[in-house]
Amino acid sequence: MPIPSELHYATITELAPLVRSGELSPVELASAQLERIETLNPRLRAYTTVTADLAMEQAKQAESDIASGRYRGELHGIPIAVKDLCFTRGVKTMGGSAAFADNLPDFDSTVVSRLAEAGAVLLGKLTMTEGAMGGYNPKLPYAENPWRESHWAGASSSGSGSATAAGLAYATLGSDTGGSIRHPAAVCGTVGLKPTWGRVSRYGVMGLAPSLDHVGPLTRSSRDAGLVMQAMSGLDPNDPTTVHDDVPDMVAGAGQGVRGMRIGHDETYTTEDVEPSFARAVIDGLKVLEDLGAEIVEVKMPERLIEYMEAWLVICASEAAAAHADTYPSRADEYGPWFREWLRRGAGYTSTEYAKAHELRLMCNAELRNTMRGIDLLACPSTSKAAYPVTDDDMYGPIPEDRHPSQGRFTVPHDYAGLPTIALPAGLTDDGLPASLQLVGHHLSEPLLVQAGAAFEEATKFHSLHPPL
Repeated sequence: MPIPSELHYATITELAPLVRSGELSPVELASAQLERIETLNPRLRAYTTVTADLAMEQAKQAESDIASGRYRGELHGIPIAVKDLCFTRGVKTMGGSAAFADNLPDFDSTVVSRLAEAGAVLLGKLTMTEGAMGGYNPKLPYAENPWRESHWAGASSSGSGSATAAGLAYATLGSDTGGSIRHPAAVCGTVGLKPTWGRVSRYGVMGLAPSLDHVGPLTRSSRDAGLVMQAMSGLDPNDPTTVHDDVPDMVAGAGQGVRGMRIGHDETYTTEDVEPSFARAVIDGLKVLEDLGAEIVEVKMPERLIEYMEAWLVICASEAAAAHADTYPSRADEYGPWFREWLRRGAGYTSTEYAKAHELRLMCNAELRNTMRGIDLLACPSTSKAAYPVTDDDMYGPIPEDRHPSQGRFTVPHDYAGLPTIALPAGLTDDGLPASLQLVGHHLSEPLLVQAGAAFEEATKFHSLHPPL
């Protein structure tokens, strides 16, 4: 198998056989990635901490193990990076906040330890919005979108989207409470796989809203996302919310196509108040899947969807205030204006308001179950719009007065219900920026999402588009 000419844009699937055979050295891969990070990160600011010494140590160990016949699987020797809310032993973990600038964990989060057990090489920690919400702490940089300067890179896993798209890691981890895997995947042109809630342990991952938080990979192919998900998933005694079901082979169906799959679609949901070329990419993507043998089924999304989205604000802010009770309000001045205001709002909601919001969440879940009846997957955009121009004021706060719950209508319902989703590159908009198709599955259907994503990629090659760096 030939070595890819643009090594930094290769997929894990392409690299793994070369690493296993010894044609490619993990040390070579890590060195090349660190050089690229050194060149591009000053511009993109995707990494907040680069763990060069650790990466080289792990790469040398991987090379030795593989040469000795102790190959652990397709992630062995592959350089990856994680969002800076995943606790990493001895490595600063800030959660995007100056309040945690000196936080040096003495243990690894479960996702970090499981990726290490799989032999992955850790390049560093990735830039994120403060507390995993919408704005950044003014004392910290924000990530650039590699497709276009001064454009939104998604929130909150912005560094994860930027690094994956720019070839600064072969896979990254993000977290998703209201869309924070799918937003950056969509606007940066990568794959983003959000798991079923409970599929992946949240132990050692700084929380925003624990009842909504998910941890998942951003990659450059669906099969790669499945490989990372496979390594991270499974029951964790340290997180009692993890599911007991055995972890299936996440990539077994890649290559089997979509013939016979029933894919639901609400065209009004996809097109209403959505930029035409962004919506058209979703509709064209559905035509591709139909031509591959899938059956497209007309469905109806919940009519009270926007009302249900308003409940997310109460739930997320309330749970965030509880998650930050040790540092807010006692250290309020260390937070930036965006997240400080979010915590203030959360601390001010009453138990009655939270209970009413939770009831709306349950009603949304019930209606979404009805929408999903009789279909295998649901199709819609991954986010409400393509990357758009941003300024420092936009990024650092305060919370914009025109922020509206409708911005989460393609992502929040599936966090409410804990459903797995995959964001797939779906071409470019008329403005030359990435568009994205989202597929939503039933609980624990990640293998089916990987299967459908792989089929879509084989037919379109949109996942092979790269930013003009």
